[in-house]
Amino acid sequence: MPLDPERLYAYPIPEVRQTLTRKDVMLYALSVGLGQDPMDDWQRRFVFEKDLVALPTMAVVLGYPGFWLGDPATGVDAAKVLHGEQSITLHRPLPVEGTVVGRTSITGLIDRGAGKGAILYTARELTDGEGNALATLESTTLLRGDGGFGGPTGPVKQPHPTPERPHDAALALATRPEQALLYRLNGDLNPLHADPEVAARAGFPRPILHGLCTLGVVGHALLRLACGGAPERLRQLALRFSAPVFPGETIETRLWDEGGGRFAFTARVAERDVTVITHGLCEVAL
Repeated sequence: MPLDPERLYAYPIPEVRQTLTRKDVMLYALSVGLGQDPMDDWQRRFVFEKDLVALPTMAVVLGYPGFWLGDPATGVDAAKVLHGEQSITLHRPLPVEGTVVGRTSITGLIDRGAGKGAILYTARELTDGEGNALATLESTTLLRGDGGFGGPTGPVKQPHPTPERPHDAALALATRPEQALLYRLNGDLNPLHADPEVAARAGFPRPILHGLCTLGVVGHALLRLACGGAPERLRQLALRFSAPVFPGETIETRLWDEGGGRFAFTARVAERDVTVITHGLCEVAL
């Protein structure tokens, strides 16, 4: 049965009102690899309650409405959904405690044709308890089983181009074998990241790392490479997921300085020489 766009647009995506605690902030930082060096004063800011600071990329797990596309009422073939792209725009530094409200909406739906799937664009607006804007999150989701419903065929958002010259800087960060088990405690309990049988049915030899966990590791690298270690300088981060990471692998982020506080980036798994993030764009305050 073809996807019904009106049915999908009318789906009541739940608004989320979340009580954020310092423990949540520390858990997120630990789950994306911070704290591996207990003598690193910079990393300790994100994992220790004294002078605690929230990682900017934590926005992706705040006000999260859950896997609402998995509800049959959406009409989407949930087994063929794939997270393609993610962006974060920071309006102010994230708090370390308090109320966070997330409101998610559909902003676009593109029909790529029968057998080619569809592209779904969504946005989540995060505010604090007083209604102050914290962050805007935009996602591109590939609905691989839902093309050919007669919807619009464009325009498709164009990703940021990667320079053809050699990169200007790079930083390799190791992930841990148990990292996916830790990251899922942020709220994404998809068994693909924990159960070997589920991973095997999806065609993987073992559970894979969450894509948004890979984003967190790359975000850590960008804070070091582009922001001088100052999380409050990060303004925007956008990227495309191109391949999965297995927990325990090393993620190398490569950076190109484009001037004016804009940086292009990619990321690769060093052990397999596989590019896992493409078309990255990072914007920082000068």
